[in-house]
Amino acid sequence: MKPINHVAGTAIPFGAKNVDTDVIIPAHWLKTITREGLGKGAFEAIRAEEGNIFDTERNKGAPILIAGDNFGCGSSREHAAWALLDMGITCVIAPSFSDIFSGNAFKNGILTVVLPQEAIDRLLVVAVDQPIDVDLESQTVTTPFQDRFSFEIDPFRKHCLLGGLDEVGLTLSRDAAIKQHEAKIAADLPFLATASAA
Repeated sequence: MKPINHVAGTAIPFGAKNVDTDVIIPAHWLKTITREGLGKGAFEAIRAEEGNIFDTERNKGAPILIAGDNFGCGSSREHAAWALLDMGITCVIAPSFSDIFSGNAFKNGILTVVLPQEAIDRLLVVAVDQPIDVDLESQTVTTPFQDRFSFEIDPFRKHCLLGGLDEVGLTLSRDAAIKQHEAKIAADLPFLATASAA
């Protein structure tokens, strides 16, 4: 997982409420055995419309998505997070998220930022032609017009995202402590080491 400290640039001013995971990535894309290529199927029904917001020259490859209430509701498919990442989105800003989607996003290195509706409304206006800046370290979202919105984030999630630590990475970061514990067990309870070797 790539560390996230600062996400800046074009933000897609989507704003739709109650966008479920079937809208983010339709069910027929779930047959794949790889995460790669899912970006093509992301928001497929919306992108089928000519002039849709996702495929404008300005918004292609944008790292930030601004959405409405209850983003990611519906099924628990992790493919939704994979599809967003494959599109290039590493931060989603919304008034609220489905708990399961938020957890899947976090585990895959996507920062979910919760801001009040008034802040979202302002960002939707600014993002039409200006960049948005999200700083995880200071927990702020800013615009070129001096707008500054603070957001809360669980300290553990912040630590993991800043360090690029998924569950495997988090375990590996404790390698020295694990080895120390194993050495202590082998010294204190050698019969366990002998039994496991047999």
